[in-house]
Amino acid sequence: MTVTEQTWHKHYPEDINAVMEFPDKTLPDILAETAAKIPDNVALKFYGREMTYKELLTFSTVFASSLQQSGVQKGDRAAIMLPNCPQYVVSYYGILKAGATVTQVNPMLLEQELIYLLKDSGAETIVVYEPLYPRIKAIAGETSLKNIIVVSFETDQPDLQEGDWSFTSFVGKGDGKLANVEINPQEDIAVLQYTGGTTGLSKGAMLTHRNILANAFQSHEFFKHDFVFGEERCLTVIPLFHVFAMSSAMNLSILTGSQNILLPRFDLQEVLDTIKREQPTTFPGVPTMYIAITNHPKAQEYGIDSIHLCNSGSAPMPVETMKEFEGKTGAKILEGYGLSEASPVTHCNPSFAARKPGSIGIGIPSTEYKVVDLATGENEVPAGEAGELIIRGPQVMKGYWNMPEETENALRDGWLYTGDIAKVDEDGYVFIVDRKKDMIISSGYNVYPRDIEEVLYEHPAVQEAVVIGIADPYRGESVKAIIVNKAGQEVTEDELIEWARGKMAAYKVPRAVEFRAELPKTNVGKILRRALREENR
Repeated sequence: MTVTEQTWHKHYPEDINAVMEFPDKTLPDILAETAAKIPDNVALKFYGREMTYKELLTFSTVFASSLQQSGVQKGDRAAIMLPNCPQYVVSYYGILKAGATVTQVNPMLLEQELIYLLKDSGAETIVVYEPLYPRIKAIAGETSLKNIIVVSFETDQPDLQEGDWSFTSFVGKGDGKLANVEINPQEDIAVLQYTGGTTGLSKGAMLTHRNILANAFQSHEFFKHDFVFGEERCLTVIPLFHVFAMSSAMNLSILTGSQNILLPRFDLQEVLDTIKREQPTTFPGVPTMYIAITNHPKAQEYGIDSIHLCNSGSAPMPVETMKEFEGKTGAKILEGYGLSEASPVTHCNPSFAARKPGSIGIGIPSTEYKVVDLATGENEVPAGEAGELIIRGPQVMKGYWNMPEETENALRDGWLYTGDIAKVDEDGYVFIVDRKKDMIISSGYNVYPRDIEEVLYEHPAVQEAVVIGIADPYRGESVKAIIVNKAGQEVTEDELIEWARGKMAAYKVPRAVEFRAELPKTNVGKILRRALREENR
């Protein structure tokens, strides 16, 4: 595919390539190159423990040899079910080095979900966190699992059933000698990235070695003015099993020789203490994280101004939150966009040109996109008109694992159909209006929840807001807002509705408001709109 000159390329400075050539390499090759340049630099930091780039390369190579000695061959699937920790990175790069395919597993999945994912992927090996080991043992007999490798933060030798391995013992049996495995970067699958399954069964996006390497290089080219090789410190709280953290935190850090500061979960006080102690320079995150930090009364006492770049993804970034966070930190929040099927990054607000609040920015290098009509998906709509966003680029997946019909629906003539409703302005900046499935139809009007949420975030008492459609015998659907108030602030349902009437068209104004102490979220921190819809059926 050849990327032609696009409208948004006019924003690129001369030293950033709008169209790129990608090396015929794999991510383990990149790790080896970084380790050769800065062997003694810290690659990973985890609760005071450090692992240098030389050590990361050595451990991942030994882990790869252990996998091969255990019968893992090219193309076999090996699952990782861990919180953020050094063993995650070692396992990920070791699996790729052995020629196998990483299967990312959300540690929050329960037995039935695990059975489906492990059977669908055909994974024969899993690296699992010790507290989740009983869950895996309970369903192992219904899957193809042969090798269970257990990571413990408490002891090197956890209590395991016969035939299973502690991570330490498994690495200890490797000799670092690898059988030669020929990888075709454009065809061979590096990662099975399972989508959330919000529209039915979870689908495994097949990401090739070329897909994920290209996305790391694309992101680096786009942010090259913001990274100094070997000098950045990345705070990684978003979970590595999520495609955003995989690419924008782990893989990008290794490409840029950055230090990766790993935390296994988002605990506000722990995050602030870590910022104060480690002084990170970059902090990829999701809006709920930035909201929590912004609303902490003493946030500025923790040295959060060490952060110069925040890449926000996974969910829309409320404009008011962006302004407040940047006012306290001096950092730039660059809202971006991606999806599992695109490894994931396709768009971001640039640091080298205008940022447009509420926009996901422009395409990263070697990425094409357009907005097409919702009826046929074939005709490009004029600037400013809403339609479905479609994308083409080297980061777009090979297809869905074992799902040819789903693949055919998502990939058409080389274009990935995102399912997101968007508008593109005359400068090429993209504004996500909403997910197709989240759109509310009230009295015949198309109502986009994000439009209403942006307004609600402007109210001084509102900390978090989500809007859903609920059944209405007269209108078909009516708008309901679910709100978390800021600490010490109050607003009533009537007051908020009356306030909203002065800010938006009548058909958009919420007919009902519910107040909660907190909203349900994924462990990435994304608000679970679907769960709220189901509660309100």
